[in-house]
Amino acid sequence: MKYLIAGPCAIESEKQINEIAKEVANSGANVLRGGAFKPRTSPYTFQGLGEEGLKYLVAAAKANGLKCASEITDASELPLFKDVDILQVGSRNMQNFELLKVLGKQDKPVILKRGFANTISEWLFAAEYITSGGNKNVILCERGIRTFEDSTRFTLDLSAVPVVKSKSNLDIIVDPCHAAGNWEYVIPLSKAAMAAGSDGLMIEVHNDPDHALSDGAQSLTPANFKKLVSEVGK
Repeated sequence: MKYLIAGPCAIESEKQINEIAKEVANSGANVLRGGAFKPRTSPYTFQGLGEEGLKYLVAAAKANGLKCASEITDASELPLFKDVDILQVGSRNMQNFELLKVLGKQDKPVILKRGFANTISEWLFAAEYITSGGNKNVILCERGIRTFEDSTRFTLDLSAVPVVKSKSNLDIIVDPCHAAGNWEYVIPLSKAAMAAGSDGLMIEVHNDPDHALSDGAQSLTPANFKKLVSEVGK
């Protein structure tokens, strides 16, 4: 597996991110993910630790031999991400074209998540805003789209994997956690994603999901992440 990205939805404390980094590294992850700037549907939910959170993320990744990835929500934040290895564009910002243009001038990989109401063609055109600026290192991330089905948070569109492979030379990974909204579905969806040809997975892992400040219901415990890796493979 080219990319095994794991970590909490949100960085909550230095202790939390360090504990999770150690666990996911021991299980075979090669990238530590964690949100420091959290665009949330409700203005009353946890919005992230900002610059402080990024410092904790970078330090935890280095201490455990991992690369790190975090979501950038605005071009003005770019100086704060100087030590972050991989920049992530969230679903809500997939068509933030001014941000994409700025990221096209960077020399870091960019994970571009699919918008939850966007077609594959729109997603690929969004990627071209980055690649046309000179940054060819774009990793597409399928994370589910909004449909009429309400038994999961979103509907994971695994057909996107072979479609993207046929239309683009960009890598594509799958985030089954945001699609499922329930940790119990994450391992089966991860297996399906790899069977479909995904280049990797992005998995939410939290050491205390019941008390997570963001998306605890869809997060695996370190033990369940280890189980996922054993069943899916590195």
